[in-house]
Amino acid sequence: MPKPISAENFTNNLFAVLEETFENHHGVYLDKGTSLFETLATITAAEASRPVSAHCASLAAQVAHVTFYMEVLEKAIKDEEIGKVDWGDIWRRVEAVTDAEWAALNQHLKATYERISALLHTVDDWDDDRIGGSLAIVVHTAYHLGEIRQALCTLR
Repeated sequence: MPKPISAENFTNNLFAVLEETFENHHGVYLDKGTSLFETLATITAAEASRPVSAHCASLAAQVAHVTFYMEVLEKAIKDEEIGKVDWGDIWRRVEAVTDAEWAALNQHLKATYERISALLHTVDDWDDDRIGGSLAIVVHTAYHLGEIRQALCTLR
């Protein structure tokens, strides 16, 4: 019979990759200076407004999407009703942004991350929805971080 995973081991690893994905390097999987917030701090509103190609979203849309995704999973983690989700809305709506709009998108992302990180630090019962939701936030954000970093190679 497999040995159960301890909640402490799970959360220590979860919080390490969560923090590395968003904030700063811990040597888990990113290079120094490449977390999401560190990467976004180098991007201007003009860069965030330019899609990589005619069939790609802008970096601003990527950031808005990551925030939206996290807010949907936050509801699941809190056992709140999610309802019907229009995953395509942001991709259709968010394109070019002004300096103020870009700053607001980044601030909204940061506030959402801080709120969810605080929430996850209070979880006592790591049921399937909380485990799955927290891992999905990390994996999904890491995917979009890679998309953003690849787009910067083309945009710059």
